[in-house]
Amino acid sequence: MRILLVPFAALSLGGCVSIAKTAVDVVTLPVKAVGAGVDAVTTSQSEADEKRGRQLRKAEEDYGKRVRLWQEACDKLREAGEPCPPKPAYVPPPEPKD
Repeated sequence: MRILLVPFAALSLGGCVSIAKTAVDVVTLPVKAVGAGVDAVTTSQSEADEKRGRQLRKAEEDYGKRVRLWQEACDKLREAGEPCPPKPAYVPPPEPKD
């Protein structure tokens, strides 16, 4: 008789597990929602570093472009026997505000 009750008991407990899991999901949902909201409005250190790196690379690219244009203009002026204008200065992007 006991052998027959064990499979039935195991089958009936399956519903309890899904109910318990649903209860845990309902309880943790507000915590997950608040966490997602906080993540959306805050910037992590790695995100800030990536943004600063992009700013620096863009500033370096712009400087390289200005130097190439200056070099081309300087070459043309030298061929004409005129002096070159001063070389453009590197202008770093502004420091981020903390």
